[in-house]
Formats: sequence, structure tokens, C-alpha cells
Amino acid sequence: MTVHAALVQRLSAALSTSAVDNSVDRGAARAANRLALHYFSAGVGGRGDSFFARTIKLPKLLVSAACATFLLAAPASADPATAARLRDAALGDDTAWSILESLTTEVGPRPAGSPAAAVARDWGVAKFTALGFTNVHVEPFAKTAWLRGAESAEIVGPFPHRLALLGIGNSPSTPPEGLTAEVAVFKSLAELKAAPGNCCTGKIVLVNQPMTRTQDIWGYGLGVAARSAAPEAAKRGAVAYLVRSISTSTNRSPHTGAMRPPGPGVKVVPTAALGVPDADLIEHMSARGPVTVHLALQSHVVDTTAWTVSGDIAGSDPRAGVIVIGGHLDSWDPGTGAIDDASGIAITMEAAKLVATTHPRRTIRVVMWGSEETGGSGDAYLAAHKAELGNIVIAGESDLGADNIFSLQLPAGSWEKPDLKPLESLVAPLKIMAAPAPAEDGGSDIEAIHGAGVPVLALNQDASRYFDYHHTADDTLAIVDPLQLKQNVAAWTAVLETIANSDVTFRAGKKK
Repeated sequence: MTVHAALVQRLSAALSTSAVDNSVDRGAARAANRLALHYFSAGVGGRGDSFFARTIKLPKLLVSAACATFLLAAPASADPATAARLRDAALGDDTAWSILESLTTEVGPRPAGSPAAAVARDWGVAKFTALGFTNVHVEPFAKTAWLRGAESAEIVGPFPHRLALLGIGNSPSTPPEGLTAEVAVFKSLAELKAAPGNCCTGKIVLVNQPMTRTQDIWGYGLGVAARSAAPEAAKRGAVAYLVRSISTSTNRSPHTGAMRPPGPGVKVVPTAALGVPDADLIEHMSARGPVTVHLALQSHVVDTTAWTVSGDIAGSDPRAGVIVIGGHLDSWDPGTGAIDDASGIAITMEAAKLVATTHPRRTIRVVMWGSEETGGSGDAYLAAHKAELGNIVIAGESDLGADNIFSLQLPAGSWEKPDLKPLESLVAPLKIMAAPAPAEDGGSDIEAIHGAGVPVLALNQDASRYFDYHHTADDTLAIVDPLQLKQNVAAWTAVLETIANSDVTFRAGKKK
């Protein structure tokens, strides 16, 4: 049976079962008629709408009513062939690279609360607009921002050396003239925690704990607690705290980051991260006898405004819900924030733009969150969109660089849904595994809405080399592999095209 004949058969059947009943919404019927006429004029049977009207030989209202019944009754279903075509198109498209290059070149480092953050905000609005997104807008929120000042450190004895270091976010300053003290070295955070309470009075504590390189984020997840251990040092009488950079590299570039804000009454001391070789140097030197370090760290805190920027690819069905994706616009200050997280913004923007060419059923909202590094944008997004959470179908954030995605995680039970079964075959040519474990973490900026009930997905990137450069001066465009960036875009595009053109629901208790 031809496509034309099949449609005629469905329309005739609809008419014979009271398709012209007064319950048919006439507005929907008019819209359905326009869609049907457009469809036939586009080439069903190679003929135009006049052929359609002559063949069926029905009054216009009857055709409209039948079309309404046919189209409204048909369930939404994604087309795997279309998703595959877009996936392959992404592998030859340079839009993401262009976005990434633009943000890192035209804005550069952009910590929340800095003047560059406002430049980044305006860049985001302009870029969304230039790429044809709709509903482009800025969401301001209050922010207490920690900003870096002058920093220096050196070993003054027994063997003088300049040290490579970066202050840790939320660290207090040293006195303007700095401080000088002997260093107490611990090879792990566990060793520091096991030390007696009076072990480090008047000293600078150094935890020189290596990080394990892993493909996923767990090496970092297990090691990063050492960055926030200043209260442990302070409890043992220390005047400052140094930590080996949370890094898989062996170069001297120190890795910054934020320490967890201390709770009420918790004392913290000035804190900085040392480059890996410099931390090792102090440990080696301490084996020969006492080591004395001079440390000077300046910073200030401002009450300011941060901004999240977003834009939509509008869906054809406003009732079908919104898919929320994106990356974070802010970055740390040593580098230009290429892998953390200009690449995430570039990946999700291009993927959404490619899916726009198929006029998706669901709206795709790309979000540039404004304060991930020092926190706040996720909670602000929840507060601003609390009334809309039920309309968010699923959310995901790209925030682990731009190296190849190796696995896709969806909410529990998703792989059994008919519309999502093709996804496994769609991502397989990209060497991406369909992970059976459900997605538990979709990204820092969507933790708050996930906690409030929004389902999440995770396209897990290979982090094997990410923590060589993360939060350092080396986080620049030079370390992004254009081919791996395109693989990310292709994966996101296939997933978005599939979900945006289906009626799949991911919330507990829903069967579609």
C-alpha cells in the first residue's frame, strides 16, 4: 500500500466513526488540514493538494475533521533515520568549534563576580540571537563572589625555591606582609585526620596526596576532599594550609578550585594549591630536616550579581514539555575556561541548533549557568523555575571537557521504552555504550532541579586527561581536540533528536 493510499484509508475510517462529531476541536481541525495539505503538496504520490482533494472528494470541513482525528490520535514517534542523519552531519560541522573559539578568545577567563562575567553574559545573549534561538533572556541572581588578588610563595630554608601555587576559592587572606612558618607534611588526608590535635601549632600544613587517573570522574571525586581540608589543619593549630593540586598531571601548573564554605563557627586558614612537583619538592626536602615557607595570599569577597543566560529551540507542541541542557558560562581565572566549560556550552548549543532543522515536537532549552565554580547557579535556577519543574521532561549538562563520550545513562527503565530502543544503535557507531545503570548525576548545575524531581541523563565523557588541565592556566583552546569535540556534538544531537520527537516520559510511574 502506498503512503497516499494508507492515509486515505485512515481518513475514510475516521469519517465513518463520527470524525465530524461536534467534539472535534475546529481550531485543531483547521491546523490539521493545513498540515495535511502541506504534506501532500510536498510530494505524496508526486502530486499536489488538488489531487488530494479530488481523490477523496469530501467537503473541506470533513477533510479537516478527519485530518484532526488522524493527526491528534497518532502518537509522537522519533525517526531513527533522521537522528542518524543529524548525527552524521554533526561529525562534519564546525559550529561548536566556532562557538568555543569565540568564547575563549573574545571573553577569556570569566569568574562569577568579575567584570568579565558581564562581558560573558552579553556574549551569551548575542550568540544565542545570532544562531536563531528564541526566548533569549538573562536571569540575574544574587552572588557573594570570591575574587583572587596577589599571590606568592617561596621556600626560604633550607634551600630557597620559588613555588608555583594558586589560592583556593573561599580562602581567607594572609596578612598583607604574608606569613612565614615551618611546614608539616602529610602524605594523605587520612594521615592528617589521624594526627593529634596539637601536632601543627604555628605551622603550615601540606597534604601531598596524589590523585588517581580514571576514565570517569571517580578519581577526582575521591581526591577532591583534600582541597577543603583547611578546617582539619586549623583544628590542629596550623596557620595556613597547602594542598597538592587535585591533578593527574606532573607539570608545575597549579590547579585551583573552591573549598566548601565552612559551617558556622568553623575556623579556616589561608589555603592554596601547589603544583605537583612543588608539593613533592617540599616533601623531599622535609626528609632532610625542617622546611620553612613564606606565603602571601590576597583575595576579597564582594556581594554582586551573577547571570544565567538561556535560549530556546521552540517545539511544535507547547504541551510536550521542555528538555533542559547546557553548560556553565563562568570559569576559573588562570586559563580561558575552554574545557571547563566553554566546550559544554558549544557542544549543547550546536546539538540543539542541528535538531532545530527537524522542527522538534518538544522545546529544547540551552542554558549557560552563571556560577558553577563557586556555586549558586543551580539553586538560583531552581528558584526561578520552581513552578515549571513539571514541564521539564529531562535535563543534562555537559561539564567534563570535550574528549570522547564513552557511555550514555538514562533514567531507570528508559532502555525498555520503544522510542528509546533505537538510541543504543544510534550511539554505537560513536563508540558509546548504552549503560544499564540509571543516571544519578546529570551535572552540578542541575543537581537542584534533579533533587526537586526532574529526571536527568548523562553523556559521560572520557576524563582520562581532563584533570591534567582542569582549573589551570593550561585550560585553553589548545588542549581541545576538534574531532573529539564533534563526537560529543554528534552524541548529544542523536539523543536530543530522539527524545525531542517522542512522547517518552521519564518520571516514576509514567509508562510512555
